[in-house]
Amino acid sequence: MSNKVSIKKRIKKGEVVVGPFCIVPSGTMIDTLGYSGMDFCILDTEHGPLDMQTITDLILVAKGTGVDPIVRVGENNERLILRALDVGAAGVQVPQINVKQDALNVVNAAKYDPMGHRGLSIFTKAGDYFLNQGENHTESQNDETMVIVHIEGQKGLNNLDEIMEVDGIDVLFLGPYDISQSLGIPGQVRDKKVADAMKNAAEKARNAGRAVGSFAKDVEMGLWLKDLGVQYISINTDSTIYMQGCEAIAKALK
Repeated sequence: MSNKVSIKKRIKKGEVVVGPFCIVPSGTMIDTLGYSGMDFCILDTEHGPLDMQTITDLILVAKGTGVDPIVRVGENNERLILRALDVGAAGVQVPQINVKQDALNVVNAAKYDPMGHRGLSIFTKAGDYFLNQGENHTESQNDETMVIVHIEGQKGLNNLDEIMEVDGIDVLFLGPYDISQSLGIPGQVRDKKVADAMKNAAEKARNAGRAVGSFAKDVEMGLWLKDLGVQYISINTDSTIYMQGCEAIAKALK
């Protein structure tokens, strides 16, 4: 098992962490991330084909290679959040957080009492299968697991101040593609309207002492996000990274 410092602790220390969204159901693909120097992977059940059994297997591989496995659940749903954490995810990433109550619902599902109302079983991977009778399980899970919420549209941006009032959120993830759609320019993530919205939200969050995350389609965009103070940078998806690498080789050799 890896002894790497968790990305949650590294973000708290002000570091930048990087990792891709993953939709390919392959342990080998996850294993290579650890060798590459990536810090985390986002196992995507919202826009990808991954099911719970596959997620469980990929989490074991990720932890073995020193990559923190984050699960993006398909919706803000208590059962989905509970299952992702019980099978050993280092954190959950939850889409479409638009108002304060959305954020409260996430924390309530992800955290044990007194922070929330997560259902308790200590016979799971998260509970080390009842090792040491689950001693300190709830405390360690509340302390160690991450809660990442997606601010993905104009409504969420408008309500950012009240969303930031909710305790227990580790990263505010600004979704550039959904933000672009809400601004009437879908997919134009480098348009000035989107850039200004992202910049203003990131600045507001940082001034409130909140860590910010976002998605970069390429390294250039990732560097731009880093300049905005984004610490949790999701870089592309595993399938696209693989395709683009193969495409570059094919073009160079043909």
